Amino acid sequence: MSTPQPPMPQAAAPDWQAAAPGSPYPGYTSPIPVVRTHLGHAIASEWTKIRSVRSTMWTLGVFLLLVVGIGLLVAALVSANESDGSLSGENPLSFGVFGLLLGSICIITLGVLTTASEYGTGMIRTTMTACPSRARVLTAKAIVFFAVAFTVTFVSVLLVALADVSMLSSARSLSGEEWLKGTLGISFYIALLGLLSLVVGSVIRHSAGAITIMIGLVLAPLVIALFMFSQALEDVRQALFEYSIPNQLAVFYSNSLSDSGGPSGWDPLWIALGVTAAAFGGAVALLNSRDV
Repeated sequence: MSTPQPPMPQAAAPDWQAAAPGSPYPGYTSPIPVVRTHLGHAIASEWTKIRSVRSTMWTLGVFLLLVVGIGLLVAALVSANESDGSLSGENPLSFGVFGLLLGSICIITLGVLTTASEYGTGMIRTTMTACPSRARVLTAKAIVFFAVAFTVTFVSVLLVALADVSMLSSARSLSGEEWLKGTLGISFYIALLGLLSLVVGSVIRHSAGAITIMIGLVLAPLVIALFMFSQALEDVRQALFEYSIPNQLAVFYSNSLSDSGGPSGWDPLWIALGVTAAAFGGAVALLNSRDV
């Protein structure tokens, strides 16, 4: 008959068990700092993403090349062919709009890629696992992208503006508001256009589709209006001219494709702000209501 063995002593609980809720070791303190996550952490994550991918450098590099290169080239051509007094009523900053119109396509592309590319690669699942608050993720993307787009646009626009003023000395002098609209105001507008592209990319979840939609939004109204020859469609044609993106860019330089009304002053900026805010709210609601 075998002798019963005494019960084995229980091993001490590992440290990771001591940190669990209801642990019998309430005095235990984890050596790993535990902090409550907030928007700043999401912003840091999105900043790491946007600066570490090659598409950011390529799109912003092409943007700088288009805005600065075309802006300086147009100013040089105008300066070489101007006659006495021919620029007396011209805003010298307005010659930068040609490069901005083409460069805006780069900002649109980058805005779409900031969100849609993660859906294409499946990386969005990792992002949402790390930060379950979907509104926080989209907000962080928007903040980081807007800061990058505005900074790059403002630097390039200011460089072109200073060069144009120095090269076109015969053009009229500018007021403080014209300087503000032609540099700071239009930079905000381009950054908001890119932010709207980011929101559309979040909704469509397909890079090519979202880029096509945004390029159509920029160019289609003006192109359609050019081919509306019927007098019965004159009101529609005029509205398309007035509210097209190229015309709203020209408004920042006190120019317009239409003389009968439409946006003026700072109106394009408020229109872009309202449309982008409404689209952002819709994107957050849609993001919270469907699967990743």
